[in-house]
Amino acid sequence: MAGHSTSLEQRQEVVVVDDDAAVLHSLKFALELEGYSVSAYRDAAGVLARATFPERGCLIVDYKLPDMNGLDMLAALRARGTTTPAVLIATAPGEAVMRRAAAAHVSVVEKPLLGDTLNQAIAAAFDGAGR
Repeated sequence: MAGHSTSLEQRQEVVVVDDDAAVLHSLKFALELEGYSVSAYRDAAGVLARATFPERGCLIVDYKLPDMNGLDMLAALRARGTTTPAVLIATAPGEAVMRRAAAAHVSVVEKPLLGDTLNQAIAAAFDGAGR
């Protein structure tokens, strides 16, 4: 990934939230290969129980989680002061989801995660995080 150097800067953390074990593990594996430090969660409750989030990080959140949707989880994090940029991953998100994500300044990447779209969204999230 262009501009991503683990030798010159602190490892960037990506927090992945997806209830599908296969997706969660494959994303964790792929992102670690890219040089990121990855924390993986299967539900919103686990993420919401986390005390702090990285200053140089990114959240990758599935829209359909077992305990609440990803946008509601992000809203709860924002309400308590978490400013870590986020990318929502969703299968066929409707217009309402797209509008809500845009209003929350959250980019959306559609599943299936093909090509380099997710990596580009992560890079954009890090670039917009005010290096």
